[in-house]
This record gives sequence, structure tokens and C-alpha cells, in this order.
Amino acid sequence: MTTSKTIAALLGPTLVASAISLLANLGRSRTIIEGLSQSPALIMIAGYAAFVPGLAIVYFHNRWTNGWPVLVTVMGWLSLIVGLLRMVFPTQLAAMATKIAPAAAGVFPVVAVVFLLIGGFLSFKAYGRE
Repeated sequence: MTTSKTIAALLGPTLVASAISLLANLGRSRTIIEGLSQSPALIMIAGYAAFVPGLAIVYFHNRWTNGWPVLVTVMGWLSLIVGLLRMVFPTQLAAMATKIAPAAAGVFPVVAVVFLLIGGFLSFKAYGRE
């Protein structure tokens, strides 16, 4: 299995599971975001949880070529950047979460659909026959 398929095999199902989690908790999205806004430490820990896999993906798979593997690279860089922002600016992000909590209910389904599409595609590429 290539590096692209290996990472896609991990990232795809993780994104699908995240999408299912977001969809299952649509009614609680405001409560979840309000909880985050009260815990900059949790935001910082979530930053490490995003930064480390993002860094690993970028280190092992920084390929800017044509085709679907570039999606793996893009997801790695996004994870790395989001993780770094959460680690460096946890209190500022917590304050932002307080302000956006009322509008968050509309964002959760959109994020869930994006995660589901990308995760489904990566899962198909990783586990499908080729």
C-alpha cells in the first residue's frame, strides 16, 4: 500500500466518524461550542491532537502532484495549521467561540457534509480496488 493509501485509510474513516458525530449532535451544537468557549485548555489540547497528525502527514506525504493524493497533503497542512492556531491562540479562539455559538447550529451540518464527502472519497480510494 502506498503512503497516500495508508494515510487515506486512517484519515477517511476518521472524517466519516467525525461527520456522523456532528450530525448526531446537531441539537447540541450550541451547548458544545459554549462548553468549548469556557475551556481554553481544551482548545489547546485539541490543538495538539490536530497538530501532531498534521505534522506527520506533511512530513511523510508533502506531495503536490496531480491526482487525489494531493487531497491527503492538503488535509495534512490544514490539520497542522488549525492545530498550531489552537495551541498558540486558545483564549482568543475561546472568545470567538462565545460570539459564534448562536450561529453554530447552521455551520455544523455544512462541516459534517464536507467531512463526509472528503472522508468517503478518501476511504473509497484507500479501501477500493485499484
